[in-house]
Amino acid sequence: MENLSEWRKHQRKQLIAAREAISDEVHQQWSQLISDFLKQGFPKLQKMTIGIYWPFRGEYDPRLIAEYFRQQGATLALPEIINKNEPLCFREWLPDAPMKNGAHNIPVPAEARTVRVDAVLVPMVGFDRHGYRLGYGSGYFDRTLATYQPQPLTIGIAFEILRLENIHPQPHDIAMHYVVTEAGIFHTQNHALTPVATLQDSAE
Repeated sequence: MENLSEWRKHQRKQLIAAREAISDEVHQQWSQLISDFLKQGFPKLQKMTIGIYWPFRGEYDPRLIAEYFRQQGATLALPEIINKNEPLCFREWLPDAPMKNGAHNIPVPAEARTVRVDAVLVPMVGFDRHGYRLGYGSGYFDRTLATYQPQPLTIGIAFEILRLENIHPQPHDIAMHYVVTEAGIFHTQNHALTPVATLQDSAE
């Protein structure tokens, strides 16, 4: 594709605008469904160190479900941008931890220890049917994941209105292991997102 960066920039702008336009009531409904899927579909998170994120511009807020996992035994961590071209640093986070403003005025733990994450809940501006994510364009998550061997479990989080046909991934782009939306859990297999579960399946 010619001028992929311009195309992505345009998609990013449209998708963020669509996300910010969601009503509070609908956002709450969709968020509750995502939380339920995370709780039902990923019990192993209860024993892991989980990287989460501070919600930004209408994103799903992972803090409540993360607190549920913490109460079951998980350790939580928030990412911090150290330098522009370096991987993210994950710092242990507790709900009452002292915070400071990091890059883009996003809060980060003030003086917490750095941890190595076993799983990451990854915010997505958009995503495609192959399991690739459209982020904010700075490449922090891809750079960070590339430094991990083995890879942490990656769970991309987004609403269905942010689904694209193809984000035209580049060699450095890393597909998510799973994507969770208000419609269900999807697993990336053979370069395709495959539905794993719905609330109806879980109830049966």
